[in-house]
Amino acid sequence: MTFRPRALAGLALAAVAALGLSACGGSSANQSSQDPNTLVVYNAQHETLTKEWIDQFTAETGIKVDYRQGDDSEMSNQIIQEGANSPADVFLTENSPAMTQVENAGLFADIDAATAAQVPAQYRPSTNKWTGIAARSTVFVYNKDKVSEAQLPKSLLDLQNPEWKGRWAASPSGADFQAIVSALLETKGEDATKAWLAGMKENAKAYKGNVTAMKAVNTGEIDGAVIYHYYYYGDQAKTGENSNKVGLHYFKNQDPGAFVSISGGGVLKSSKHQEQAQAFLKFITGKKGQEVLQKGTSFEYAVGSDVPSNEKLVPLADLQAPAVDPAKLNSKKVTELMTQAGLL
Repeated sequence: MTFRPRALAGLALAAVAALGLSACGGSSANQSSQDPNTLVVYNAQHETLTKEWIDQFTAETGIKVDYRQGDDSEMSNQIIQEGANSPADVFLTENSPAMTQVENAGLFADIDAATAAQVPAQYRPSTNKWTGIAARSTVFVYNKDKVSEAQLPKSLLDLQNPEWKGRWAASPSGADFQAIVSALLETKGEDATKAWLAGMKENAKAYKGNVTAMKAVNTGEIDGAVIYHYYYYGDQAKTGENSNKVGLHYFKNQDPGAFVSISGGGVLKSSKHQEQAQAFLKFITGKKGQEVLQKGTSFEYAVGSDVPSNEKLVPLADLQAPAVDPAKLNSKKVTELMTQAGLL
């Protein structure tokens, strides 16, 4: 099978090019021209979700917020490159490995205790250098006309077996999938991860993006795919054209395939607006911020302030996810292993 290679130079180029990423509200990408009274968020979360958080936070506090949009690795590499000179006050991600990367570079301030208290321990790192702000569950989507429930894999590890050759897909170049592999590495170790990645190289088909992979499942081009749950629910809430023939399979049983990925938020140590930046994170993880997840159309899980998730979702407690400390997810090692396996 052929996977689209991910140019290793792309990360470095993205880091340099990120200076040119647009900032909301017409502010410049240069710190010298940034309004000193405005927070800057480097945002790798879904733009519409963060925009809703920002709008509600500003309406409640009067604090203005600009954001720069990119993906997890772009933003984390940009922050590390900028170091103490970064104009960013807050960093938000879709997946936690990018947060750990910035944390390991020593660039986060401690999270306020009041904010940490709003988020249960399983949804934030043991270090408390950042916090969970939302979550997403790994799922196996399958074409209901081609795969019966009895034929579904019992474990994520089953997908390396010969019976799944040419029958499943993923988007290996994306941060979403690499977070799942990070959890596999943490729960099963390097040898098992190498074996699984070798099986993936042999068995799986690569797509660019989770929606594309799900669409291929829906049309019957491929039997199944490993993605996150919210792509299905988001499509169903619209036309359903990319998911009407798709079923969702939750691995459960503390399987690596039951991994729940934590979206993170952290305050940069170099921020000149520490109080306001901490207030923003406290708002996101507070009742009003988490109700944006509960009532909105992102279909990500709420993790803070005892706010229930969207009623359409399988409850977090029922997912039987493996216990994984987000602070231990190693994106650098995963990239190395996936590159060695020929997946990147």
